[in-house]
Amino acid sequence: MTATQRRGRRIMMTPGERDSYLAEQRTCRVATVSDDGRPHVGALWFVWDGTSLWLYSITRSLRWSQLRGDPRTAVVVDDGVEYGELRGVELSGSAVAVGEAPRTGEPCAELDVPERLFASKYFGMEDMPHDGRHAWLRLTPDAVTSWDFRKLPGPA
Repeated sequence: MTATQRRGRRIMMTPGERDSYLAEQRTCRVATVSDDGRPHVGALWFVWDGTSLWLYSITRSLRWSQLRGDPRTAVVVDDGVEYGELRGVELSGSAVAVGEAPRTGEPCAELDVPERLFASKYFGMEDMPHDGRHAWLRLTPDAVTSWDFRKLPGPA
């Protein structure tokens, strides 16, 4: 169950705005934590299917090993340069590996949609290329927070 955003309701994105925003953005920042509590943040490509954020990560990365040890994560997708342009989405919850790791293309019905979305978004292709180095993590968020400062009233 996704937690409801309480603060910043004036600047919160509607579900449709959030879905469109996540579909158009290309890079997210994924926060993980080591077993001694040290945080790690790294950039990654992703797709959003309307319910879950799908992360395509190198399996020999620090991110992958930390999420295997502690699946709790927070992911931020944001953009904007000037204060009045800032917007973004933060999703948090537990990441779950889906499919074989590393991914070589074995049939996996659960990956049909994210791989089609990913191949189209990043490669302009219908079919997902597999390099035997990456695998899928699914984050179905427990909490989602969004902001769009463009909704703030301008100067009078």
